[in-house]
Amino acid sequence: MKKYTGHVISMVMPGSIAEEMNIEPGDVLLKINDEIIEDIFDFQYMVQEDHLDILIRKKDGEEWLLDIDKDFDEDLGIEFENGLMDDYRSCSNKCIFCFIDQMPKGMRETLYFKDDDSRLSFLQGNYVTLTNMSDKDIDRILKYHLSPINVSFQTTNPELRCKMLGNRFAGDALKKVDRLCAPGTGIEINGQIVLCKGVNDGEELTRSISDLTKYIPNLQSVSVVPVGLSKYRDGLYPLEPFNSEDAAKVIDEIESWQKKVYDEHGIHFIHASDEWYFLAGRDFPEEERYDGYIQLENGVGMMRLLINEFDDAVERIKERYGDEVKSFSQEISLATGRLVYPCIKELAEKVTEISPGIKIHVYEIINEFFGERITVSGLLTGQDIIKQLTGKELGERLYLPENLLRSGEDYLLDDVTIGDISKALSVDVGISKCDGYYLACALFGVEPE
Repeated sequence: MKKYTGHVISMVMPGSIAEEMNIEPGDVLLKINDEIIEDIFDFQYMVQEDHLDILIRKKDGEEWLLDIDKDFDEDLGIEFENGLMDDYRSCSNKCIFCFIDQMPKGMRETLYFKDDDSRLSFLQGNYVTLTNMSDKDIDRILKYHLSPINVSFQTTNPELRCKMLGNRFAGDALKKVDRLCAPGTGIEINGQIVLCKGVNDGEELTRSISDLTKYIPNLQSVSVVPVGLSKYRDGLYPLEPFNSEDAAKVIDEIESWQKKVYDEHGIHFIHASDEWYFLAGRDFPEEERYDGYIQLENGVGMMRLLINEFDDAVERIKERYGDEVKSFSQEISLATGRLVYPCIKELAEKVTEISPGIKIHVYEIINEFFGERITVSGLLTGQDIIKQLTGKELGERLYLPENLLRSGEDYLLDDVTIGDISKALSVDVGISKCDGYYLACALFGVEPE
């Protein structure tokens, strides 16, 4: 067991309790109410109290015991060098569908780290398999009432789950859901099924959905997403891509369950990600069927929300500018992945119909880096964008989708920066938020209100 040394404070918020107590970046938090802090869960739970005795070690080695009275749940206003306040737990599985195993060599080291840490589920929304979760972890979740937690189920067939996750304990791990969903816990869970053709689809998918409905209301939603298959699969489990007919069957199965569950529980519960509707060539469900977009971060309802926001924004812009909107003029370009290209092109055409002086070039970028089967915008690389847009009409500005970038960073998966793209293509590059209102404002060339 590693020696406990406390937690280094990296930031103190202006005007916070911590600033008032002269806590500074570089100070070390040692104890709260004479208890050591194992990780961020302990910290967040302990600091809720209205009276705290906080032991701090200053940068010069002097220790301060601070007596703090505050409102219940009031934040101290500090952040730590390690956001988790502990080591990250790496994944112990060998999943047949793992995308990290399908990445080429030579990318930055952080992209190859496989996490399966339940704490990241609460902090960042990561999906966890439960195989790394101990009984102590379950006890703490119940004690601290931590939720929602995102669980990657894949299947409720224990033997099949062991096969899919490459872990002989993966089937037994499902029993932890029973504890989390026991009467009175109040723990909320959102689930995910990564669907692999010929493995956990068909009758196995039906079984999984049926089994998972037993956990309602604790289990609020489950998304079904197709496995992503890159071109780097030598030596890996042989998986096949889904076709349009497969996608139609998946949608039909899910939508039939939605009707059953809604009649009984008042929620739609099981959701197909947008990719299935693109692949099947079907219209996206109406907004009401997404249950408040509860699975939005998992690609469920993103396009329906984008379209609705865009259409509303267009009406607001027309109302705001009146007849002046007909005389708007600019030439710009958009680059996006193959999956959403038809939809983005259609939205652009709505703008040019209203403002004929606006010229919009919409370009579909083929993912040559990971392979053409990868069609989502978030996995595009800078080198593919540069290669495929060189010599194209780009206008005054090229817009790229925000999901190409990690939060707070300006480089793509292959470490090509926005500046590199701008220089290579000799064009100003803007980042368009994944929000219909901001996209409409960009295409019309107006500032958001």
